[in-house]
Formats: sequence, structure tokens, C-alpha cells
Amino acid sequence: MARGPLTRCEILGYGLGDMGFNFYWTHIATFLLMFYTDVFGISAAAAATMLFVVKIANAFTDPLIGAFADRTRTRWGHFRPYLLFMPLPLAVVAVLAFSTPDLGPAGKLAWASVTYLLLMTLYTSVNLPYSALSGVISGDARERNAINAARFVAGFAGGTLVTAASPRLVAWLGQGDAARGWTLTMCIWGLAASLILAITFATTTERVRPPQARAAGVLQDLADLRRNRPWVLLFFLALIIMGSITLRMTSAAYYFKYVVHRPELLGSFVPAYLLAAAAGTACTPLLTRFIDKRRLMIGLMLLSTALSAAFLYVPSDAIGWMYALQIALGLTLGPKSPLSFAMLADTADFNEWRHGRRATGLTFAASSFAQKLGTALAVAVIGALFTALGYVPNAVQSGDSQTGIVLLMSVIPAAFTLIAAVLLCFYTLDNAAMARIQADLAARQPSTLQP
Repeated sequence: MARGPLTRCEILGYGLGDMGFNFYWTHIATFLLMFYTDVFGISAAAAATMLFVVKIANAFTDPLIGAFADRTRTRWGHFRPYLLFMPLPLAVVAVLAFSTPDLGPAGKLAWASVTYLLLMTLYTSVNLPYSALSGVISGDARERNAINAARFVAGFAGGTLVTAASPRLVAWLGQGDAARGWTLTMCIWGLAASLILAITFATTTERVRPPQARAAGVLQDLADLRRNRPWVLLFFLALIIMGSITLRMTSAAYYFKYVVHRPELLGSFVPAYLLAAAAGTACTPLLTRFIDKRRLMIGLMLLSTALSAAFLYVPSDAIGWMYALQIALGLTLGPKSPLSFAMLADTADFNEWRHGRRATGLTFAASSFAQKLGTALAVAVIGALFTALGYVPNAVQSGDSQTGIVLLMSVIPAAFTLIAAVLLCFYTLDNAAMARIQADLAARQPSTLQP
């Protein structure tokens, strides 16, 4: 086990890992639904329903994975081994998910369902331990802010690279065969992610140990979380915010194809958001020096509500305004991710302070559960709206269908973030409360964090 404060190499190594995860996450969030409907030939209603059902089913595996990771005992720690052994199987399944075997309608849906379920389960088995690792690399609040900021800067950079490069890679590798192009493109991202996660494993160390007397079972850990009010609020916050982000990310491809009639702009529109979000993320450590995390999050949610709602009034030919609002949203929502994960680590400290049990993996797993529910909710909203308004793939859309796509980019995600701002008003773990809790933990269990 390492001693002393975090090194710059460790901060960068941990942060780099999220770039690898965004080679999957952004690729899936931005392109998978359109891949199913416009390349693989699954109807929008069937694809959206399948994604919703699989997301719900997969969400229930998250607490099991988190609890299992908490109880993993190796010479590398609880969470780091998953970064070494799971990325290659994840890459293989991701390639299968973006493959198009010659099957009938029922066979295609079955193939998509099985490969997507495996993909998200394996993704979780790597991503959850990675997220929990941020809670045990350091017990210092400022160091946690720094590693989470580094994480999401790298993550947004990875997402920018994917959205900018994937359409070009598909065209280049496919040479007119879109199905072949998508499969080969996923091969590249899967291999790159595996190499990056190996670097993260090699450069990080777990410092914070759970209390030695901890012997509670999974049911007790879940009961502790239910009584952890700050965590409960963050659970619903994660669900709502992820729903908002997924709505805009997924509908952007349809927006530029069917409303703006400039599908080529997607390759710069999403990266514009991600680059701005990376800049906002990089400012997070500075912002949290002057503004409490809770107050900062409330302000960010209210501002993002206004910016999303403003998108409703942008004409389909006002490209400059689209990009201006997109960049403003990126700057506004950029600090959200590192703040959320730092707050989750705080709730793990709160759980240990109140109950004498930490369960870091399960704390982050349950948040991942909420994020997947939020994604499932967003996909269900898109599918229901498309079905109700008569969406037809690769055809001129009706006026109602175009209006629905615009609402998915504006008013609907704005409503989600407004609810998030209201929820945050009831969150109690501000800086003063966390200072008291961490002082009590240090006095009560000085061996928990190595000197």
C-alpha cells in the first residue's frame, strides 16, 4: 500500500481511465440506437423497448457487482484487479454488439438483446470498481476533487474523440458497407480502451481501508444505504441527470439528420459540448475552493435548465445559436460529474461515520443503478414519443415527428434538470458537515487511512 499524498502520475493515471470508458459509453449513447434502427434494421419501437428492458435488467446487477467488489481481497486491493482482467472480454462483446449477422426480424432483436445485456454487464463490472476506486485512493476531499476532475476531463476528451472520429472511421473502414464499418470501428475503440485501463491499473493504489471489524452482509449494507438520506438524494439525482443527458445525446443524431438536414454536423456538435464540458470540469477544483459543492450543483442545474429550454426557440437554420447553446451547456454541466462522484464518496464517509460500515463499492454501484435507470427512462421516452408521432427511419419526417425531436433536445431535458435542482435543496452534506465527519472518523479509526 502506498503512503503519503497522491502523486501527479496517480491523478493522471486514474483520470485517464475514464477516457477508455468513454470509448464505449459515448459510442453507445450517441450511435447505438441509430445503428439499430438505420443499419441493423430494427424498428424504433422495438429497439427502444429492448434498450429499456435490458437497462432495467442490467441495473439490478449493479448492486451485486458492487457488493462483490467490496468483498474482493487481493494483493492489488478490492477494485484495481477488475481493471486488469475484465477489459478484454468487454472489448470482445462490444464488437459483437456492433455486428450485423444475417437474421430475420426476431433473430435480430434477440441478437441485439443478448449482446447489449452482456455488453452493459461487462461494462459495469469494470466501470463500477473504477468509480469506487476514487473513494479509496484518498480520504482527502481536495484530492478527491482533483482525481474526479482529472477523470472527467479525460472522459470528455475521449467522448470528443469518439464522436468526431467514429463517423469517419465507419466510412473509411466500411468503404460503403456501413455494417462492416461499425464493427471494425468498435474493434479499434475496444483495443484502445483495454490498453488505457491497463495503465490505470498500473498507476493507482488503494489507500483507504474499510473498518477492520466490518462483517455485515449485503442486505445490511443495502439497509444502511436506505437510511443514508444524502445518498438517497444522490440516487435520484443521478437518475434524473443521466436521463437529461441521454435525451440530448441520443436525440442529437436524429435532430441533425431530420430537423436540420445536416447530419454531418453531428461530428462537431457533440464534440463541441464535450470539449466545453472538459473545460468546465477542469475548473471544478477552483470552483469548489470558493463555492460549496451543494450550492454549486444547484446553480449548475438551474442554469442548464434555462439553456436547454432556450433550445426550443432556435430555428433549424440557426447553426451558430445551436453551437453557442451547446457549448454553454457543456461549460455548465462539466463540473457536474466530478462533483457528483466526490459527493458519493462523501456519502460513503457518512455511512461509515453513522454505521461503522463503509461499503464503497455498493455505494457507487447503487448510483450506477440509478444512472442506468435514468438512461432507460430516457430511451423509453424517446421510443414512446417516436412511436406516437410516427417516426419512419431514413425518410422525411412529419411535422409532429420533427417537433418531438426538438422537444427531446430542449424542454424535456430542461424539466429533468429543474427537478434535480429542487432535490439538491434537501442535501445536507455541505463542506462544514463533511469536515466534522472526517475529523470524527480520523479520531475514531486512525488506522483506516494509512499515514
